[in-house]
Amino acid sequence: MFSCTKNEKPVISFYYWKTMFKFSNTEKEVLNENNVQKLYVRYFDIGLHPKTNFPIPISPIRFEENPIEYTIVPVVFIQNKVMLQPNLDVENLAQKTFDFIEQINSKNKIPCQEIQIDCDWTLNSKENYLKFIEVFKKNSRKKLSATIRLHQVKYFKKTKIPNVDSGVLMYYNMGSIAPDSLNSIYDQKVAERYLKSLKKYPLHLDFAFPIYSWGIHIRDNKVIGLRSKMNSAGLEKDSNFEKTSPNFFRVKHSNYKNGVFYEENDLLKIEEIKTEDLKEMAEDLQDNLVEKPNEIIFYDLDEFNLNNYEKNIFKQVVSWF
Repeated sequence: MFSCTKNEKPVISFYYWKTMFKFSNTEKEVLNENNVQKLYVRYFDIGLHPKTNFPIPISPIRFEENPIEYTIVPVVFIQNKVMLQPNLDVENLAQKTFDFIEQINSKNKIPCQEIQIDCDWTLNSKENYLKFIEVFKKNSRKKLSATIRLHQVKYFKKTKIPNVDSGVLMYYNMGSIAPDSLNSIYDQKVAERYLKSLKKYPLHLDFAFPIYSWGIHIRDNKVIGLRSKMNSAGLEKDSNFEKTSPNFFRVKHSNYKNGVFYEENDLLKIEEIKTEDLKEMAEDLQDNLVEKPNEIIFYDLDEFNLNNYEKNIFKQVVSWF
């Protein structure tokens, strides 16, 4: 019995990060083919009101269809600047956050056993954040998970560990968004600096892997914007752009694309995750584990992202563990 449990592969789950909950046919196919039972659904963000600086919910989700077949884990993304507020009423924020999640669940008849809090807290915001987690856990009486970044694993004695039931290591967004040639989503050399720390981290971790891509819009060697849902394949077909190196495209003629104006000679640096990158991540993590993950969660379920991969990629990735 023990050996059987030991050899079980992690299950495949997905983050759902759109403001309207409705599946395309491609998304449904991927969920069915991979026997997905659980979705981590972004319910809303928490940011600061531009005038009052009070915390407010941003872009709450709308359910256009009922996710009755899936276990839904509401995810709330809290901007770190909220936790940096010196006079933050943490208890009030925790209660309001939970109440709003419950309101969305009740309206859409969604049962809920687990909630996830997503926040890239820092040394300056950790007191508020850790207290928020304590209060939220007490109020919700549900299983609670939190996203964990690589730096929080390596320096956990300083950044501390939130009082949650488990963590999800976000194995992406490793570098700064810059005009240079490094990939800010994933870079094996950057990841290597943190991997050995995993063996010492005292909280159970599942892993989140990236399957998204974007374009970094550069003008006069300065980043002027991040353009989501963009990849090399799409730009190669567009005569307004020319490929100048493996991940850089130059604007040949000034044009509008998806509502954004691109000036002649602007650059687009494409950052994307290839199949080989996902396998490399799995292999490197597997080599540095004390305990297997129960789940691999892919970020994020979106037809644009899914079309970049062969059908069995998700099963290939979990087969490493």
